[in-house]
Amino acid sequence: MRQDNRLSCVLHVLLHMAEAGGPMTSEALARALNTNPVVVRRLMGGLREHGYVHSEKGHGGGWTLSCQLDQVTLRDIYEALDGPRLFAIGNRSEKTECLVEEAVNDAMSGVLADVKAQLLARFGQITLAALHADFHQRLAAHHAPATLCK
Repeated sequence: MRQDNRLSCVLHVLLHMAEAGGPMTSEALARALNTNPVVVRRLMGGLREHGYVHSEKGHGGGWTLSCQLDQVTLRDIYEALDGPRLFAIGNRSEKTECLVEEAVNDAMSGVLADVKAQLLARFGQITLAALHADFHQRLAAHHAPATLCK
């Protein structure tokens, strides 16, 4: 099963946007992700609907942040992406007439629900500002010029 990396990708581009200090085109953001600009536009749509980013068309346009980094958590972004699937494991089938499978489903569903709740609670404690600060600490530790991606 493929991993769903949308949350990681969106967090990546949001930090690039925070560093840019001005509009960034889908093409520029796509270069940062090593992907196609269409992918970026698709990713950013949900964020725009939730008011986290804004886009302007035309010369000098592009994507800009329309939120305060300290006011937005990883959970907020996760939810703006319609809650990507967190786990690759799951029940074999949801509807069964097998009592053994029902027992397995109940045990697994309970554990997965608990872990999801814990993960989302932790996501709710991490702000974009914390990620931004971590980036700047790493940058200072490397004594590197302000390049974001290699």
